[in-house]
Amino acid sequence: MSEPASISSGIAARYATALFELAMEAKALKALEADADALTAALSTSADFRTLIASPVISRDDQAKSMAAIAAKMGLSALTANTLQLMAAKRRLFVLPQVLTSVAARIAEEKGEVTAEVTSATALSPDQAKTLAETLKARVGKDVKLKTAVDESLIGGLVVKLGSTMIDTSIKAKLAALQNAMKEVG
Repeated sequence: MSEPASISSGIAARYATALFELAMEAKALKALEADADALTAALSTSADFRTLIASPVISRDDQAKSMAAIAAKMGLSALTANTLQLMAAKRRLFVLPQVLTSVAARIAEEKGEVTAEVTSATALSPDQAKTLAETLKARVGKDVKLKTAVDESLIGGLVVKLGSTMIDTSIKAKLAALQNAMKEVG
């Protein structure tokens, strides 16, 4: 790993550990989980938010004021809001996505959950998602939280990533395999 990347991951790990441990002490894991999910969603949908946390041009004071306003508007817990303020004051907001990922992983581990990344050609219905989660739970022996995405290029089927295991039942993959088989014949 390159030095800047390892430095960033070290910074993110320290903030995530502190935030998680403080939430554990305060018995506020549910609030932290809700905050992490809300911030992750905001980061994925708002280019302005991503610019705010990553731009070196924006001053510490402006970042801190903006983060306070965002935390208030989103209804984040005091612990999360204070952590964001500290990160802004220390110019560490650029590691927020890694912090959120690490916090989510720690919470899932604490709850005995694993996260499965599911990509489908069309959005899964609630019944399909429930059935898939139950099937994966039977396979791994832990509760499974689904992180779903839609990729229409799959044509049909699913791609499920669970830890280091990937299950690809998409029509796109089957067509690619058939294409490779046809090349070998000819």
